[in-house]
Amino acid sequence: MARTGKLSAVEVTKATGPAVLHDGGGLYLRVSATGAKSWVFRFQLDGKRRDMGLGPFPDRSLAEARAKAAEHRKLRHEGIDPLDAKAAHRQAQRVSVAKGRTFRECAGEFIDKNRAGWRNAKHAAQWTATLATYVYPTLGELPVSAIDAGLVVQVLDPIWAEKPETAGRVRGRIEAVLDAATVRGFRQGPNPAQWKGNLAHILPARGKVRKVEHHAALPFDHMPEFLAALRGREGMSARALEFAILTAARTGEVLGARWGEIDLAAKVWVVPAERMKAGREHRVPLSDAALAVLDKARPLALMRDGAADPAAPVFPGPRRALPLSNMVLLMLLRRMKRADLTAHGFRSTFSDWAAERTAYPRETVEMALAHTVENKVERAYRRGDLFDKRRQLMDAWARFCEGPASGEVVSLRAGA
Repeated sequence: MARTGKLSAVEVTKATGPAVLHDGGGLYLRVSATGAKSWVFRFQLDGKRRDMGLGPFPDRSLAEARAKAAEHRKLRHEGIDPLDAKAAHRQAQRVSVAKGRTFRECAGEFIDKNRAGWRNAKHAAQWTATLATYVYPTLGELPVSAIDAGLVVQVLDPIWAEKPETAGRVRGRIEAVLDAATVRGFRQGPNPAQWKGNLAHILPARGKVRKVEHHAALPFDHMPEFLAALRGREGMSARALEFAILTAARTGEVLGARWGEIDLAAKVWVVPAERMKAGREHRVPLSDAALAVLDKARPLALMRDGAADPAAPVFPGPRRALPLSNMVLLMLLRRMKRADLTAHGFRSTFSDWAAERTAYPRETVEMALAHTVENKVERAYRRGDLFDKRRQLMDAWARFCEGPASGEVVSLRAGA
C-alpha cells in the first residue's frame, strides 16, 4: 500500500481504552478519551509486545513519526530493544552533562549538603575560605572528570612545605569533594587526591616537612606572678582569660560558655559536644578560684526571672547578648606587654606543671585538657572521665596559680 501524507490504514480499537489508528509498520496514533493524540511504535521482541512513545501529535508530524518508526524497526531487526537503546542514549546524555560539572560547583554542593552536620558555621566558612584561596584558582572551573593527580599536586606543591597543616586540610577537602562527585556519577576512576598509594609517591610525608610551632607558653614558675597581674586588671576579657587559665580550657570553649552550662551548686561546667573539638560533652570541675571569677562576671549577665539567662554568654562583649570576640584575649596580652604569649599557651603551662610538679597520671591530665586518648583499645575500655581525680588536680592547679611561686608538690597518693 502506497504511503501518503495521511494515515494509509486505520485500525480502531473500541475497548474501554483509547482509540488506536494504525499507519502500518508498527506505527500507531493513539487518541485518548479527551481527544489528545500521540504517536506509538508497537513491536515485538522475544515474543513480548512493547509500546514505545514517539511524541504528541501534531508537535511531531506524520513524516517525523514514520522516520522514527523506521529507525526503531531497524534496531529491532538487529535484535536490539529500541526502548533499551533509548534509555541508554538518555543515560549517556546525562553522563555527558554531568562530566561538565566543575570542581567549584561540586564543592559548593558538598558544603551545602554537609553544613548541617558540621559543628558550627565557622567550619563551613573555613572550607569555603581554604578552597577559594588555594584550590579554585587552579581547579575551580575545571570539570571534575578532568582532574588528575598532576593538577592536585599543582595545587599542593606551593604550600606543602611552607604550610603543611593547611596543605593537609586542603588535600583532604579536595579528596572529599572528588569522592562525592564520583558517587554522584560526575567522574570515574580512583581519587587523584587520595594520599595512600597515590600522592604518597609524589609528595614527602608531612611529618618530614612539618615545622612544629608551639603556642607561646608561660613557664609555670611565673604563673603566680602573672595571675596576680591579671587579677589587677579590670574588664571582661581579663576575667575570661583568668577563667581559661584556671580551667585549662580552650579559648573558644571559654568565650562560647553560656550560663546554662554552669552548675554553681555542683561546681561543674558542662561544655556541650557541639562546642568541643572532639565532638563529645566535657565536664569541667570548677575550683573555688574559678567560681570566684564567675561571681565577678555574673552581675553583667542578661537576667531572666531573677537569675542569669541560661542562653546568655558567661563573658559578654559590649553588646551583652553576644560573647567576646576571638581576638580579645590576644589584645589583652598585648596590653599587658606580653605579646610573647598566647591564650592557648596556658594549656601547655598547665600540662608542664602537672608533669613536673605533680604525680597525677598522664591520662588524668590529658582528660583535664579534653584531649582524645590516642590508643583505641585504651579509649574503648575507659568509659569514665576521671572526674573526681580531675577535681583534685584542678584544685591543686588553682592553689599553685595563686602562689607562692615555688608551687606545691602533690603526693602520689593524692594523684593516684
